[in-house]
Amino acid sequence: MENKPTTDNGNRLRSEGLPEKIILLRQKLNEKARTEPTFKFYALYDRVYRLDVLETAYRLARANKGSAGIDGITFGMIEKDDVDAKKFLTQIHEELKEKRYKASPVKRVYIPKANGKQRPLGIPTIKDRVVQMAVLLIIEPIFEADFRECSYGFRPGRSAHDALTEIREHLQAGFIDVYDADLKGYFDSIPHDKLMLCVEQRVVDRSVLKLIRMWLKAPVVETPKGGKPQGKRSDKGTPQGGVISPLLSNLYLHHFDKYFHSGKGAANWANAKLVRYADDFVVMARYQTQKLSDFIESFIEGKMKLEINHEKTKVINLREEKSSLDFLGFTFRFDRDIHSRKKKYLNVFPSKKTMEREKEKLRLMTNKSFCFMPLPMLIMEVNRHLYGWKNYFNFGYPKKEFRMLNSFVRMRLTKHTQRRSQRPFQPPKGKTYYAHFKNLNLVYL
Repeated sequence: MENKPTTDNGNRLRSEGLPEKIILLRQKLNEKARTEPTFKFYALYDRVYRLDVLETAYRLARANKGSAGIDGITFGMIEKDDVDAKKFLTQIHEELKEKRYKASPVKRVYIPKANGKQRPLGIPTIKDRVVQMAVLLIIEPIFEADFRECSYGFRPGRSAHDALTEIREHLQAGFIDVYDADLKGYFDSIPHDKLMLCVEQRVVDRSVLKLIRMWLKAPVVETPKGGKPQGKRSDKGTPQGGVISPLLSNLYLHHFDKYFHSGKGAANWANAKLVRYADDFVVMARYQTQKLSDFIESFIEGKMKLEINHEKTKVINLREEKSSLDFLGFTFRFDRDIHSRKKKYLNVFPSKKTMEREKEKLRLMTNKSFCFMPLPMLIMEVNRHLYGWKNYFNFGYPKKEFRMLNSFVRMRLTKHTQRRSQRPFQPPKGKTYYAHFKNLNLVYL
């Protein structure tokens, strides 16, 4: 696949739920950016504070849900009645138009990661989320015109499955030496000055640039246990949780995508293939060389001032027996043909870590604290979770892992039924547990 800026971005732009006027506005901005790759947009701010743009931004921010920011204001408080909601948007409109708007500090919370560690999450106020969404609606189609085919994360009309499909195609074509990169704390380490230079490659409207700088420089406030709130400013990072953060983080790594595919890039002299999903990326080649690794690391660490986690970053040769690549929750591995033919096939299935995480979630859903829940109700909850899990992991050859999870769920539900009664529970006469749970509409993957 030749890696160019996409030519169908107008069709890929987010349109679901947007008014026709805003769809047309975004398409025009995208078309201008695509047809004039060096054009710099200097008159965007008046579109950001348009009431119809702010109303749409509010609806989209509302759909994303999320908790209150540092001011404690929730959507429910804003929407006590229609008058309050209209007043809220009118105030934002006037503040932006008169250039009185100021970004609030960002509330920092921590969410657990699968490995037991915690991921920092920044929660802006609802007011800031609405303004960020308005800016996103206006500048996203401009940068979408420039983004490369190799980039998949946080982009309208593109998905993790698209990235996985491209990796599979490259591996099947023989690009089976893989540089599997891991960036250390990417979202918290993007240098603001370098990021703003990337923004200014396309956007030179001073008022829009001022908004983005405000959000980048807003203090992040966290409250230690038993302590007072503490705010901290930094010249690095775009907090995860901000509406505009995914676009900005993509924009910064687009600098690497572009260099990779330039005349001096590894796509040219090594015929290497890059697939990136947000800050996770792999570089695939027929043969990995030190020159290729040095090219990646010198640009990422030297030019972009990011840090590669060298303990987790590895070069994988998929020709070797039992070697495998894990990416976006899946394992890619060349396995022996099930029909005993000499040729190996590329097996793609949910990774070991993915399976461990899923089992842990199912354990939590069926542990002792839920023994009060009637079995049909618990099965409904489990089904809802399994539908979502299957929707993502039904890619490649997941049947073996699906069977393992089916067996695990039956075992957990059997334990649940036995905990609910002082006497050992038995399914209805003549029925197995399998049939009993199936009669209660348990999903089997």
